[in-house]
Amino acid sequence: MTGRGIDQVLPYPNDPRIHEPIVKSAKEYVRLAERVNGPIPYPVNFDYVWGAARDVLQLNGPALYVVNLETAITSGENFLPKGINYRMSPENAGCLTAAGIDCCVLANNHILDWDAAGLIDTLATLERLGIKTVGAGRNAFEARAPAIIDVGQNRRVIVCAAASVTSGTPRRWAAGERSPGVNILHDLSDAGVAEIAGQIASIKRSGDIVIFSIHWGPNWGYFITQEQVCFGHRLIDEAGVSVVFGHSSHHAKAIEWYRAGLILYGCGDFLNDYEGITGYEEYRDDLAVLYAVTFDAASGRLDNLELVPFQIRRFQLIRPPEEDLIWLEHTLDRESRRLGTRVRLLPYGSRLSAERIADPI
Repeated sequence: MTGRGIDQVLPYPNDPRIHEPIVKSAKEYVRLAERVNGPIPYPVNFDYVWGAARDVLQLNGPALYVVNLETAITSGENFLPKGINYRMSPENAGCLTAAGIDCCVLANNHILDWDAAGLIDTLATLERLGIKTVGAGRNAFEARAPAIIDVGQNRRVIVCAAASVTSGTPRRWAAGERSPGVNILHDLSDAGVAEIAGQIASIKRSGDIVIFSIHWGPNWGYFITQEQVCFGHRLIDEAGVSVVFGHSSHHAKAIEWYRAGLILYGCGDFLNDYEGITGYEEYRDDLAVLYAVTFDAASGRLDNLELVPFQIRRFQLIRPPEEDLIWLEHTLDRESRRLGTRVRLLPYGSRLSAERIADPI
């Protein structure tokens, strides 16, 4: 969520005026963060917001780095009156390339905050930067089209994306035959799985790895519906998906190893401007997680998942203290064990591992 307050501390911010019921300037979110955690030395460079995470990414050199980008990239003024409107200046989009992001998922409930023109601006900016997009487009064909990325060793990763209406993404945002919009999932039905499976089957080659990104469920709380569990299972069983990349919750939720696949029910925010906002402190949305998924190079089989935790402080990702690592370990382990997965702190102390267990509780 690199818009609003974070956009204001980057080198080329938009006009700070926003259209929320109470807050009228995006700079107020900067002041809230500074009031809680101290001054932000803005304008900051594009590397600043990624902090310690950029070091981890450079050290590990992932073959593919995918994010859910939950902001429009536009300086347009034609906003939709929905209460919260996220945007980042196109001139600040260099912060995405500074992190080495390869693919941005746009199927979410903020990508059309600045109407169709804002989406078109977003697509144009990301295309200019060489970042692939998925989940929204200039028409329904583009919105449904997967991103196909060659990751070397004669292997491809296929990224598909949709936004469920359960996330608050309006049905009217669905892309039309000739109108821009989002790839919307109106329900988590058998027909929806069948359509996704058919689309994947039409493009998947032997050895391809498939990631299905879905924006679903509410912003807060650990509860996962049986409908979500069944939908995730069927994506793996019937559509050949390796990883279900779920998001919408502002905090990390349960993880499930299921057969040959992995379901991340809610990855939480990797970056936001929520410092100083009160009301949901129990969920620790200041703790961000980088999900490092490993596949076997020879077979393409899903091999391992490690979680690299960070903490958002002064709009920057830093290493969290030990007590917060332990809190995150206990919370994710509690939620994931119900689904046959355990989460534990690795011996070297800065990462968590998510592993399959024999007997879920």
